Amino acid sequence: MVVKSKRGRRRYIVFSVSENITRGALIREFSHMGTDAPYIVQCIPGMAVLRCSPERREETVSLMSSADPPSSPLRTSGTLRTLRDEFPDLKAAHKAQPKARMPL
Repeated sequence: MVVKSKRGRRRYIVFSVSENITRGALIREFSHMGTDAPYIVQCIPGMAVLRCSPERREETVSLMSSADPPSSPLRTSGTLRTLRDEFPDLKAAHKAQPKARMPL
């Protein structure tokens, strides 16, 4: 496990997004950025969670608003647990997704 002093801290931002936006559409929008793109943690109809560094929070918000103009940030946190506790739809969608298993 890499310590935070090397990896850096992370911020998770919940956005309200258009009902028809998908994770794939966001990935395509951010693909021009390469490795500097924010990571899309979760995307459900109406909400998306993105991960970025604290220094790039404002840039992430502006990128998201250019990718999906009606989107707006709802909350920023240092942990996913806090966001999923505050927005139960994210928690329910997270548990509903089956884990990928490697074939034996």
